[in-house]
Amino acid sequence: MEQNSFKVYPYRWVMLGVFMLIVAANQLLWITFAAITSAAVSFYGVSDLSIGLLSLSFMVVYILVSIPASWAIDTYGVRTAVGIGAALTGIFGLVRGLVAANYGLVLASQVAIAVGQPFLLNAVTTVAARWFAPDERATAAGLGSLSMYLGILGGLLLTPFLTLRSGISGMLLTYGLISILAAVVFFVFARERPPSPPCPPGQEERSLVFDGLSRILHQGDFILLLLIFFVGLGVFNAVTTWIEEMLQPRGFSITQAGTAGGLMIVGGIIGAVILPVLSDRSRKRTPYIIVAVIGATLGLVGITYAGSYGWLLAASFVFGFFLLSAGPLGFQYGAEITYPAPEGTSNGLLLLAGQVSGILFILGMDIFKSPETGSMSGPLLGLILLMLLALLLGTRLKDANLPASQVTD
Repeated sequence: MEQNSFKVYPYRWVMLGVFMLIVAANQLLWITFAAITSAAVSFYGVSDLSIGLLSLSFMVVYILVSIPASWAIDTYGVRTAVGIGAALTGIFGLVRGLVAANYGLVLASQVAIAVGQPFLLNAVTTVAARWFAPDERATAAGLGSLSMYLGILGGLLLTPFLTLRSGISGMLLTYGLISILAAVVFFVFARERPPSPPCPPGQEERSLVFDGLSRILHQGDFILLLLIFFVGLGVFNAVTTWIEEMLQPRGFSITQAGTAGGLMIVGGIIGAVILPVLSDRSRKRTPYIIVAVIGATLGLVGITYAGSYGWLLAASFVFGFFLLSAGPLGFQYGAEITYPAPEGTSNGLLLLAGQVSGILFILGMDIFKSPETGSMSGPLLGLILLMLLALLLGTRLKDANLPASQVTD
């Protein structure tokens, strides 16, 4: 074997698969109540805001736990730190199903599941770096992000069906069984590292966590990327949260709004597979990040002003395809430009920015909607302007120098 060659192992796909399974389960538990808000209000006898809190709690908890979770990932490794997230997801997903009739206990379970979320989401690029060659890592990060979207899509599609068939209690118990099964599968099959690093000698070394944090915060391109994530992820959280309220004043039905929201996720799933693969093949990141921001902005314009259902569906697909594909591209680009800072730290900071902006944008859209008609066209125009600002910032990013690799499989 030549000096600069290295080996990647087929088991990397097993590791990625079990990681994707537990991430999807966690996101399924997060989005559970989004599609059945009115039914949940009636079932628990609480307000709309109380049901919204079951989802919003994930964003609030993420802000508090993200940095400690990234530290745990970078210090103790994937199997231990992601295992914490897997255990919280599995145990409290099941507990939530067993206490489904009690709103207070369901909320407490939801908060515990939310604590586990950053231990999972912040590890996407770490799993990619530990197991995949440099020219496969954007693809691996894309598939890791894909599992988030699959969990969300599953929740949007399955929850109404399961609720009608077996009630809210039966639906929550079903999700609890799915989550505990996903956790068990993770603990059985997950491994920390392959027998040898999947990269040239020396490239696997990373700096200490807080040294890495200092390096990151002094990296100009990462600060620009952080601002882009602040806008992009915040816009996605706000649009998906208020999709029904955005479209109803223009005459679209609840069913049409739900279909548009689901199509965003479908577009994101497709985009998260295609664009990272193209990025890996071309060994470039920034051109694809810029294209993703342009496409997402055009999709948001279409959602804001679409007058027909067909145009709304097309715009929703375009918005999801480009905006959600930007996530894994940005995660991998952030890990590359901040090397040797730990991947979990850069990944966590990007997601943290999006959670903070998500809360701000969600509240802002509600505050600034039209008091007479409930129209959100004004706040949506503000989001479009922010996306244009993100595009301007994206044009200032410089591509990382990705080394050529020589791989054996």
